[in-house]
Amino acid sequence: MTTPKRPLRSAQWFGSNDKNGFMYRSWMKNQGIPDHEFQGKPVIGICNTWSELTPCNAHFRKIAEHVKRGIYEAGGFPVEFPVFSNGESNLRPTAMLTRNLASMDVEEAIRGNPVDAVVLLTGCDKTTPALLMGAASCDVPAIVVTGGPMLNGKHHGRDIGAGTIVWQMHEAYKAGAIDLNEFLSAEAGMSRSAGTCNTMGTASTMACMAEALGTSLPHNAAIPAVDSRRYVLAHLSGMRIVEMVEEDLRLSKILTKEAFENAIRVNAAIGGSTNAVIHLKAIAGRIGVDLELDDWTRVGRGTPTIVDLQPSGRFLMEEFYYAGGLPAVIRRMGEAKLLPHPRP
Repeated sequence: MTTPKRPLRSAQWFGSNDKNGFMYRSWMKNQGIPDHEFQGKPVIGICNTWSELTPCNAHFRKIAEHVKRGIYEAGGFPVEFPVFSNGESNLRPTAMLTRNLASMDVEEAIRGNPVDAVVLLTGCDKTTPALLMGAASCDVPAIVVTGGPMLNGKHHGRDIGAGTIVWQMHEAYKAGAIDLNEFLSAEAGMSRSAGTCNTMGTASTMACMAEALGTSLPHNAAIPAVDSRRYVLAHLSGMRIVEMVEEDLRLSKILTKEAFENAIRVNAAIGGSTNAVIHLKAIAGRIGVDLELDDWTRVGRGTPTIVDLQPSGRFLMEEFYYAGGLPAVIRRMGEAKLLPHPRP
């Protein structure tokens, strides 16, 4: 591990030999942590939205373990902590009412604890903007690791999209076109694995926005939740966040106005959810970037939708990943000079 170029934030808790250092280290030691773990290592918080009430995020314990492996390998020390998990799938009437509450939870957890950077484990719709908003308010190095989309749904030999087929099947059931057994058969085949909805809904859209903004590693948005490459990416993200501490690569250096303008264009190209409008504006506000609704018209006008995904298209997130995922979209946009600010 290379020595950080500047004092670590966590050293304000663990780096002194006075009364305070004694107390903070001693309390942490009740978890079996040896002395050498406090010796100048970046402390990396793993901000986890795991919850069995948020089915999209129910596999995050395993993802967190792979993040930890990467952090250890790069010379950091991981500390995992929970934050409010506002999953859209079960929370009534809508998780949108708790997005800001979740972001406040994240902000206060980061601000009040001895962490030098954070890995944000996001998945279900509002967890991605909420965690980015909270981390942006603290302006620390942060990297997003999503849980990934679930596998394609299957029903009678055809692919069905999570969160979309239910509307079609329910209308057919009410009309008497299908019976209850047919309706329940589709239910059993819709959600076949861990992960978020496999359509270009809010979860996949915001995962793409996090990647387009530069807050995650390439391919983070589209690798299926149960694909082994999801865990490889988690490991590499753990390694990268330690490097970001050494580089002092804070969110304010990543979340620039130009990055948001790129994300607006990317959202148009992928046929993303209109919810991206309110979430990007909220993230921008936390980092101090002036992003207005008119920017969507000014920047996004003329960008063609080039991704053919449900609910507006034909395919699902599995096919999107196999076709190259968001890096392929960004490359195609760059070749067509559709990105206002080419990425380095």
